[in-house]
Amino acid sequence: QVHLVESGGGVVQAGGSLRLSCAASGDTVRNYFMTWFRQAPGKERYFVASIDWSGGSTFYTDSVKSRVAISRDNAKNTWYLQMSNLEFDDTAVYYCAARSKFFGQNSYKNRRSYPYWGQGTQVTVSS
Repeated sequence: QVHLVESGGGVVQAGGSLRLSCAASGDTVRNYFMTWFRQAPGKERYFVASIDWSGGSTFYTDSVKSRVAISRDNAKNTWYLQMSNLEFDDTAVYYCAARSKFFGQNSYKNRRSYPYWGQGTQVTVSS
């Protein structure tokens, strides 16, 4: 079982950048397909980006595709979400989630398919 802890959130001006981290413990990240979700106040939790166990395949929601990069560092057992040119609509709590790599890419946008979650990190984009 893997334990996830996010960090890197904060308050940033519109147009700025942030890098979120998701540190894993209890197991190696090589065993997991990993996804970032986000949840704005009063809204559902939505898919942002995914990366497979090898790092060879990445997936993004259309609204962030040109501004976000998901990556992993297996040596540090950590996943990252680099966000740039942040917009007001990016304000949300960002969660990392993981599931066994054996699920492959099936339903990767479905938050209910992920058994492991971090506690979330707040990102606030200000004017």
